[in-house]
Amino acid sequence: MSILRTNQIQDTGTNVAANISGGTVTFSNTPNLSTGAMTNAPAFEAQLSSNQTFSDNVATKVAFDNKIFDTDGKYDASTNYRFTPTVSGKYFVYLLISVNANANSELQNMYTMLRKNGVEYKVAHMNFSANNARFAVATLNAIVTLDSDDYIEAYVQGADSSGSPLVQSGVYSTFGAYKLIGV
Repeated sequence: MSILRTNQIQDTGTNVAANISGGTVTFSNTPNLSTGAMTNAPAFEAQLSSNQTFSDNVATKVAFDNKIFDTDGKYDASTNYRFTPTVSGKYFVYLLISVNANANSELQNMYTMLRKNGVEYKVAHMNFSANNARFAVATLNAIVTLDSDDYIEAYVQGADSSGSPLVQSGVYSTFGAYKLIGV
């Protein structure tokens, strides 16, 4: 590849880019990045392999133990159930938690919580007041800045009028994140 005096870049005789003005570059062919520098990794997605019961109205870490994918092996699905990307940047994090009460009209409220380094970072809350539910789904999305040793975890809390609620497994509850490019 050589840079021409006309501010054009050539590769094997084909004009692939031209500097028009003010630093704006236009491409005559779709650019292809072969260095791997522009990637949404590390990234992961995990679900529960079975329902998880938790104590009534107590914040509890959700044990997302079934990896759907984990591009760089940065999600611990066996002990801490946390994502530690080890690559600094901004990450899009998504969390879907479905809570099931023991019977109809017993779920009084629920919280879906994202924690960064053990501290509450974002919370989605549903309160059913005098109209209790049986089943509820709370989603949470966030852009989180993480450095090389930061980690994120998913927590749930719910009040069941007659006992302990549970987090529904499989596609009903999902936790994931991926690195954003260009921010």
